[in-house]
This record gives sequence, C-alpha cells and structure tokens, in this order.
Amino acid sequence: MNETALLRPAWTPLTIALMVIGFVVFWPLGLVMLAYIIWGDRLNMNRGDWKRSAERAFGNCRRNMRSAAEPMASTGNAAFDEWRRNEMERIEAERRKLDEMRAEFDRYSDELRKARDREEFDRFMRERGGNMGGTPQA
Repeated sequence: MNETALLRPAWTPLTIALMVIGFVVFWPLGLVMLAYIIWGDRLNMNRGDWKRSAERAFGNCRRNMRSAAEPMASTGNAAFDEWRRNEMERIEAERRKLDEMRAEFDRYSDELRKARDREEFDRFMRERGGNMGGTPQA
C-alpha cells in the first residue's frame, strides 16, 4: 500500500477533518473515523481473514439462536425429555393462572378507581350546591 496516501489510518489533516465532520453530521460516523485512525493499521486482512474473524465473534450467537428456536428439541434422554415437558406444562399453567390473577386485579382496581371518581364527583357537586348554572348559590 502507498504510505503517502491521504486517507490512511494516521493523524493526517484529512482524517482529522473527516472525523470532525463525522461528529458534526452524525456522531457514530465520527466514532468510526476515530476507530479507523487509531486501529486502522490492524485492518490489513483479506476477505478470508474477515470471514474467520466474524465467525469467531458471532458463531456462538448463531448457535444460541438456533437452540432458542427449538426449545423442546429432544436431548436423547427420554426420561429427561418427559420431565422437561411436564415442567414446561406446569410453568405454562402457572403463567396462565398469574395472567388471570392480573386481569382480575386490573378489573378490581378499575372498579375502585371508578368508585373513587364517582365519590369525588358527588362531593364536588354537593359542595357546589348542585348548581348547574355556573353561579354559586348562597
């Protein structure tokens, strides 16, 4: 590579200007330019190196996503699979029960809120004297 290139991973006037413009326009661009200035000399990898590096970095994520997509995949142990299936059913039943309790509590709190609102409105009307015309009664 030509070391006299204007855009190289070093503190040149062009890279500094691009970094400042990047921060002004959209701050992540400035961070990318700063990272290029600091660590750009380590980016001399070919396509195969990049692919292997990405596979090392994101390979575990891909495997974990696959296993999360198949939560009830067989492990090969029938007793464990049966126990796990029973536990999952029990947990699901418990979740449904909790959802029902939450819905019941929401209805109860709505009723309390409506009763409190009705009581406050009735008290306001009593204090106002029941006057609907807008002028207070003496």
